Amino acid sequence: MLANTLPTHDAALSELTALLGDRLSTGDAVREQHAHDESWHHPEAPHAVAFPETTQEVSEIVTICARHGTPVIPFGTGTSLEGQVVAVEGGVSIDMMRMNRVLEVNAEDLDATVEAGVTRKKLNAFIRDQGLFFPVDPGADASIGGMAATRASGTNAVRYGTMRESVLALTVVMADGRIVKTARRARKSSAGYDLTRLFVGSEGTLGVITEVTVRLFGIPEAISAATVSFPDIESAVNAVIITIQSGIPMARIELLDEVQIEAINAYSGLDNPVAPTLFLEFHGTEAGVAEQAERVGEICQEFGAGNFRWATQQEDRNKLWQARHDAAWAAKAMKPGCSLWPTDVCVPISRLAECIVETKKDLETTTIPAPLAGHVGDGNFHLVFLLDRDDPAECTEAERLNDRLVQRALAMGGTCTGEHGVGLGKMKFLQAEHGEGLAVMRQMKTALDPQNIMNPGKIFSI
Repeated sequence: MLANTLPTHDAALSELTALLGDRLSTGDAVREQHAHDESWHHPEAPHAVAFPETTQEVSEIVTICARHGTPVIPFGTGTSLEGQVVAVEGGVSIDMMRMNRVLEVNAEDLDATVEAGVTRKKLNAFIRDQGLFFPVDPGADASIGGMAATRASGTNAVRYGTMRESVLALTVVMADGRIVKTARRARKSSAGYDLTRLFVGSEGTLGVITEVTVRLFGIPEAISAATVSFPDIESAVNAVIITIQSGIPMARIELLDEVQIEAINAYSGLDNPVAPTLFLEFHGTEAGVAEQAERVGEICQEFGAGNFRWATQQEDRNKLWQARHDAAWAAKAMKPGCSLWPTDVCVPISRLAECIVETKKDLETTTIPAPLAGHVGDGNFHLVFLLDRDDPAECTEAERLNDRLVQRALAMGGTCTGEHGVGLGKMKFLQAEHGEGLAVMRQMKTALDPQNIMNPGKIFSI
């Protein structure tokens, strides 16, 4: 709902209007658009939405907000999954999408610097003719700034890493309006604290990311993709574990259970066998891809896999991976009108089969549909609960199942979130995961944002 019981922040809004003119909106439709992300959390709107065009303007916006104690909520494309952009205390949402310029591409050094509002697809379109690509793909066409803020990941992470590995440097506007550059373009440095890693994953609680320097990679000479089905989910996961432990450099290795496969068959027009299935992709030279595929084929056959279905043409690969990225919408189509509650745990690869099998047993005890999919090459998987958000019984049941899943992952040395971030949804698990480390995080937050204006109410309470 639109914020109407919080302080009005009229003085701040008056100064921001003088600064931005019609690039500060207080209209209900715009505020409502910035009140939510793609998560199940109830929306809360900001008092106003600012549309800056430069880092200097972001600095001036934050300086005004700091002067009046007005909360600041950075906003990219709104595709986050744990309520990161919900304005729980009102304030000003800073929409970064007008800051959408690719500032510099250094092909020889394999890096690029972009403004925070550049989306991953825009960056890849810009650099494709130079034989380069940016590999982090969370599914949605998210902004690079938002991906850095949530430490995003995706299907390519098993080969190319997450945003933690992909970000070389940031430009950040601090809570008092100062502009800080966290690092240079050098691939390594021992000069002082690693400020870049501090802000990657901070979810806008320490500052507003305005520019990002990212690693790039050469487009592989050869790419081949395939699907392969298994008699049961444990066999599929064990095939993944052996593949990773064998050191085979998989580009992508994704698991979808039989429920999710049935959903994407219907939604995306595929005809995969309705069984636990791996989506695979191999990158390299022609000879290297053939060797990788042969070895993975042998491993899968050891676990009872069916025949491989190959997709070597680009349009076929695009259809395959688009279907994987559309898995959540395919699941939603199973129960029209439902809300999606996506879970997100990650465990050490050796415990993955155990974690998934125990989770599937839990699902046998509930009537809530919950397809399973995951980036299992690095131990990360998701359930998507399909529920009526206005039904207290369904919400309570989903919460029970999610709590069991997270506690199971933590007991196995895992984490409550492999890629979605904390936001509002995972706050209650951080003490169990980090212990005294959580107190250190609070100290850092208080030191850098003493007024608690930067995306307040996210990650932990102050």
